[in-house]
Amino acid sequence: MGWLISQTFHNFELSVKSEGIKLVPFFISTCIYFVLWLPTSNPSWFSALIKCLPIICLWGFLLSHGISFLRAHSNARKILAGLIFSALGDAFLIWQEQGYFIYGLLMFAITHVLYAFAFGMYPLNLPGGLVIGTISGLCYALLYTCISGIYTLMVAGYIALIGFMAWRAIAFLQLASDMWTWAKLLACFGAVLFMVSDLTLAMTTFCFNCSLRAIIMATYYAAQMLIALSAVECQDADPKESVMALQPTEGNSFTDLVHSP
Repeated sequence: MGWLISQTFHNFELSVKSEGIKLVPFFISTCIYFVLWLPTSNPSWFSALIKCLPIICLWGFLLSHGISFLRAHSNARKILAGLIFSALGDAFLIWQEQGYFIYGLLMFAITHVLYAFAFGMYPLNLPGGLVIGTISGLCYALLYTCISGIYTLMVAGYIALIGFMAWRAIAFLQLASDMWTWAKLLACFGAVLFMVSDLTLAMTTFCFNCSLRAIIMATYYAAQMLIALSAVECQDADPKESVMALQPTEGNSFTDLVHSP
């Protein structure tokens, strides 16, 4: 286990160094969004562009790894598709007061389905699903008193989908075993942050007359970055395989392995 942890941290350090530069446009565009802080009461194509730009930069981040990478990794393709629908959802929500809120909700619902299938359906992890289901149910119970009409069903469906996505990310992690990787950990953190962001948005939109926009957008951008980064991390070799290659075999000392050509 010690070998596995050491090799895993080493791989993660190398990945941070190699991927960090490719994320610079994302960080710059995110800073631009928060510095400009355009009012939501005056929607425009410019404000839509500024809001969507960090997500568009994450498209570029995944595409920078090449078409061959995307062809070889179906989870990366699903996450890229999810990012595209996310940008569309962001654009629709710019004009939510003009009646486009439902369209934005639909775009993000599709995003959560794509992310859930990117994380996979195995292992099942029913206890994790029960925890997420309980949290989702409690959140909907709070929201139920504040919504009516078509939103009663739409919000229920949306919370179910984002809860499903978070459940699959937690199941994907497999933290209790030695099968966890940094990719799975990033995906899990990203999914949880996404859930926090969306549920906070729902609470402030339907129940409480207050603005937590900074928290909502900070957790949202962080979630998307972590999920995008998890797709790239999946291309790394299984750390257990690297460790097995380094461990001494019968008749060979560790020194021989280190100094072998």
